[in-house]
Amino acid sequence: MAEYTLNTPLTDEDITPLKAGDVVFINGTIYTARDAAHKRLMDLIDKGEATPFELKGSIVYYVGPSPAPPGRPIGAAGPTTSYRMDTYAPRLHALGQKASIGKGKRSEEVKAALKEHKAVYFGATGGAGALLSKCITAAKVIAFDELGPEAIRELTVEKFPLLVINDCHGGELYAVPDRKAAGLED
Repeated sequence: MAEYTLNTPLTDEDITPLKAGDVVFINGTIYTARDAAHKRLMDLIDKGEATPFELKGSIVYYVGPSPAPPGRPIGAAGPTTSYRMDTYAPRLHALGQKASIGKGKRSEEVKAALKEHKAVYFGATGGAGALLSKCITAAKVIAFDELGPEAIRELTVEKFPLLVINDCHGGELYAVPDRKAAGLED
């Protein structure tokens, strides 16, 4: 396992060396979007309208942050379960999104899209939202304010810690080993 520091937006050259299990620190701009925001993004794309942020090279964090306490740009910002965005992720990767951040496993369709479009799925530590928020230096709503915590936000991050869960080569940190080969079954 290796350790990388990457700056946004991401490129194929950033993504290609990453392997499942690598530690990555992100600097720059990432965007938040959960279920409702993803549906709205798809509606815009289907109508041929502009998206609220440039998809090419982007990282989307599946998070609904809590309100910002005094003196902070954002409240707790822990990841939500990613499979709820699996319906939308392959299309967004085809349009240039380079990474997503969440928790939990992804569908076979998402894994195939990561390989096809040189993209990656990062895991953020669930239950560590308050700690993760300390890596967020700025936050502003850029679309769908009426969705509250699920609005799309632009976040500025510094040394945002992540693990590569699914890489663009088909590697997966959550892969279950061959139980028989591992001596776990007769």
